[in-house]
Amino acid sequence: MAKLTMRKALMAGVALAGMGAAAAQAQEQKLTIWTIAYTSNAQVQALKDAATGFEESHPGVDVEIVQRGIDEHKTALRVAAGASTGPDIYMSWAGLGLGGEYVAAGLSADISKYYDEYGWADRLSAPSVAFAGQFGEGMHGIPFRFSGEAIYYNKALFEEAGIESEPQTYDELVAAAGKLADAGIPAFTFGGTVNWHLMRLMDNLLETECGAETHDALMAMELNWTETACATDAFAEMQMWAENYILSPFMGIDQAQSFNLYVAGRAAMMLEGDWLVNQLNEVTDVNEFGVFPFPTGTERLYGFAEYFYISTKADDPDLAAEFFEYFTSDEYQDKIKGTFGAISVNTNVDLDENALPLENEWYEIFANAKGTFVNGDQAFPLDVTTEYFRVINDVASGNLAPAEAAGEMQTFIDNRG
Repeated sequence: MAKLTMRKALMAGVALAGMGAAAAQAQEQKLTIWTIAYTSNAQVQALKDAATGFEESHPGVDVEIVQRGIDEHKTALRVAAGASTGPDIYMSWAGLGLGGEYVAAGLSADISKYYDEYGWADRLSAPSVAFAGQFGEGMHGIPFRFSGEAIYYNKALFEEAGIESEPQTYDELVAAAGKLADAGIPAFTFGGTVNWHLMRLMDNLLETECGAETHDALMAMELNWTETACATDAFAEMQMWAENYILSPFMGIDQAQSFNLYVAGRAAMMLEGDWLVNQLNEVTDVNEFGVFPFPTGTERLYGFAEYFYISTKADDPDLAAEFFEYFTSDEYQDKIKGTFGAISVNTNVDLDENALPLENEWYEIFANAKGTFVNGDQAFPLDVTTEYFRVINDVASGNLAPAEAAGEMQTFIDNRG
């Protein structure tokens, strides 16, 4: 009888232990975040630290960060949009052409109630938040960075070519490129295989040739590209740069290879974002480089925002919103300031007192900007972006005349569904 009682007690203990394990398992939550694979070690570490910090403040929550290359990330999101499962949170860019693709596909949840609950619009910078409400109804996504893009230059190569000061006008930029060519130094390096890298030059040429108002109208597809002479002029300038002043061959390399060539001193300039400061600092002496805005003549800052979005596949949207709150908080943004760019999206966070000289230069660029304009792949819907890429590449490769380029852009826009 004693043995039977003991056996029953042991069985009961095993059952209770099993129930306890099941209950603990039931309480565990996984928060899955999909993002691109950032090349900066500091940025990768910031994401890891955010995951760890959030787990510590939310016992029982396991944050899983899945990083992929840019194109692989976009493909995974497209698949998730049509599947029954997907991430809880995903990173994408703001704007109609990138983030907007997944909003239109039904992957992004409307998070208006969280903007109201947490007061994000009051804490985050107006330029960075502006994209969240541009989809007709509701609010989609929250910014975690707003990046400016400008021209980095190798000081030693400028000196070698006899360039004594940073170009202040477009004509001065072209003249500097000519001096570099005379010294046997390519002016720019671009990676043509990724499309968006060379697009940055075209965006700035449109701003230069057309001015702010006309450029915006072209991107909004409110003007006819064929009938707007400055569009053809901008494509002509693209052709000129590709033929004379870009390190060749550029259509067969990507942005990462372009960066390595730049660090190796194979070209004098790169058109990149404020994030490049950290990348340069990790591999070389960052003080060997300077930065200045592309001299478009409009004084607008060229740049874009990156967002976290709550997926419509999320198991617990409230938990995802809490992660947004944690990541964009005063405390965490102060901890990682300078990591994702010179300026935090949180307006309560000041520039680091130990900031690098290039970061201070970026602070001045942001402070002096008179408005902003965004990358073409954020201004356009996805299908138009794809055509924009094709036309730019064909012009840069010498396969399409500038006047025909403007015409093909307009033909595509006219024939959209």
